[in-house]
Amino acid sequence: MNRPAQHVPGSASPEVFAATRDRLQRHRRRINAFALALSLAAMAFGLLWLVWILYTTLSLGVGGLSVQLFTQSTPPPNTDGGGLANAIVGSLVLVLVATVIGTPIGVLAGVYLAEYGKKGWLANTTRFINDILLSAPSIVIGLFVYALVVAKLGHFSGWAGALALALLQVPIVIRTTENMLLLVPNALREAAFALGVPKWRMILSVTLKASLAGVVTGVLLAVARIAGETAPLLFTALSNQFFSTDMGQPIANLPVTIYKFAMSPFPQWQSLAWAGVFLITLGVLGLNILARAMFHKK
Repeated sequence: MNRPAQHVPGSASPEVFAATRDRLQRHRRRINAFALALSLAAMAFGLLWLVWILYTTLSLGVGGLSVQLFTQSTPPPNTDGGGLANAIVGSLVLVLVATVIGTPIGVLAGVYLAEYGKKGWLANTTRFINDILLSAPSIVIGLFVYALVVAKLGHFSGWAGALALALLQVPIVIRTTENMLLLVPNALREAAFALGVPKWRMILSVTLKASLAGVVTGVLLAVARIAGETAPLLFTALSNQFFSTDMGQPIANLPVTIYKFAMSPFPQWQSLAWAGVFLITLGVLGLNILARAMFHKK
């Protein structure tokens, strides 16, 4: 025979408990609505400036696009015509050389941290220095290479610019490579070891192969990062008004050319600067989309 629930002295009644629960739930809903409103406001604030920047770049940059932009070098001051062919080629050369220098170093360091170093003192020190480089302003890297290379040689050069860009690229590749390798299940490593495979072969054939899409994604993001850097190149590669691919001398590049033309009083140069901004924005956006598409597909 069921007995009715008895009220225990000193305990809350069911009515009081239900009222307290409803009050707490309303309080949580108010806090949740407030936090959601703040998040949406912050997102809208960020999107407003992003859309404004993209709209300005698109509206002012498209007007400067022409065939001459890709076939002619930068013009003299206050002169109609001309293009950015020398700056475009110079930027491509600098980014390509920086990627050739920085990618192997970054991948090898990431492999060491994920497969060999683990918790050793050298690995911890490398991670600490890598974190510092990730957060270091690019102008600091430019000044470092200036003191190390440009001041010693006595002149600006494309090699100094490529070295500065490579130093900016290496930390990103290291972090991405290590994280992607750590995502590979240990069962794959153990299976390879059980078959008698040497560790170096296991890394090449198993872990790196399994994380190839992530590593390539990190390299592409690093390339996108250095493609628009201006400050390091001001202290290293400087610029050149003429078409040149000589890495031993100052070499033209889009970021410095954009900076110089945008600060000038000549409308022809300003139009070319906006066209260069549009090209860099389009290139960086394309690299980011390609990197995300590759990672998502994998």
